[in-house]
Amino acid sequence: MNVRPLSDRILVRRVEADEQVQGGIIIPDTAKETPQQAEVIAVGPGKCNEQGDVIALTVKPGEKVLIGKYAGTEIEIDGDEFVIVNEDDVLGIIQ
Repeated sequence: MNVRPLSDRILVRRVEADEQVQGGIIIPDTAKETPQQAEVIAVGPGKCNEQGDVIALTVKPGEKVLIGKYAGTEIEIDGDEFVIVNEDDVLGIIQ
């Protein structure tokens, strides 16, 4: 896969939650919520300020992040599902 996001965009893959909760109840696919955790796959070069300088992004490929449920644009590449989000849509980095 050769996808390089532009500007301050980030390519992420949502991390699916476990199918079974602590009580042993299995949640069907139709009742699952959209996962908010994602793994960063690729990042763009950064955003330009008024002077034309590029400000590098905070996140790096391989990091786990929190994104909004409905953030970004969902795309499919080689049969895999990804989401392209702006850096502003990243709520936090999981440490």
